[in-house]
Amino acid sequence: MVSKRQSTHFGFRSVDAGEKAGLVRGVFDSVAGKYDVMNDLMSLGIHRLWKRFAIELAGVRPGQRVLDLASGTGDLADRFADLVGPSGLVLMTDINAAMLGAGRDRMLDRGHAGNLAFAQVDAESLPFPDDSLDLITIAFGLRNVTHKEKALASMFRALKPGGRALVLEFSKPVIKPLEKLYDLYSFHVLPRMGKLVAKDPDSYRYLAESIRMHPDQETLKAMMEAAGFERCDVHNLTGGIVAVHRGFKF
Repeated sequence: MVSKRQSTHFGFRSVDAGEKAGLVRGVFDSVAGKYDVMNDLMSLGIHRLWKRFAIELAGVRPGQRVLDLASGTGDLADRFADLVGPSGLVLMTDINAAMLGAGRDRMLDRGHAGNLAFAQVDAESLPFPDDSLDLITIAFGLRNVTHKEKALASMFRALKPGGRALVLEFSKPVIKPLEKLYDLYSFHVLPRMGKLVAKDPDSYRYLAESIRMHPDQETLKAMMEAAGFERCDVHNLTGGIVAVHRGFKF
C-alpha cells in the first residue's frame, strides 16, 4: 500500500511536509544579511523590549546550561552568555547555516568566547542528552518548524527536572481594533519594506502569512502541556501581537 504524503503549510500555501524546511531555509538565506536592520524597521525597535522581557522571565543564573534555538543573530544568546558567566554554557543554534554564520560573527565581534558554542541544529530532533539543560528558548522560530509538537517534545526531553522552556513568538492580537490595523501593516507595509530594504518582498509576505498560520495563545499553551510541560503561562505583549509562553519540567 502506498502511504499518503503528509502536507503542511508554508505561509498560506499547502506544501509537502518534507519540502517546508528547504523553503524556510531559502527565506532566511535571502534575508540573513539584512535581518537585524529589518527587525528594527519592522517593529520600530520594539522587538528589543520583547526579547528583554523574555530574558528577564527566563531567570538565568550563573553556571547554567542554556540552549537558544533559532538563535538568528544572537540577541538572546548574547545576554544569556553574560548571565551564565564563565562556569555556564550557552548553545547558540539555528537550522539555517547563513543565519548561524551571521550570528557567530556577531558574537565573536562582541568578544564572547569560552562559554558560548555554536551548532546547526534541527529543533525537531535535538542532539542533546536527556535531562541535560536548564533552559531552552526559541524566539520567533517556532512558527517556521514543520512539526511543532515534535520540537516541543524534544525540548521537554532535553531539559533537566526543574528546567523550563520559553517560546517568544508572534501571536494573535487580543484587542479587536488592533487586529485590522495589524493586518493592514502586515500584508501591505511589510512586503513593500522588504522590497525596498532587503530586495525581497516575497520573504516578508511569507512572514506575515506564517504568523497567521501559527497557533494562537491558548492552542500553543495546550500543545506545550501535551508535550509534558507544567505550570504553563502566557504573557501577551503589545496587545497580543507577540506572546511569551513558558513551561516547566518537573
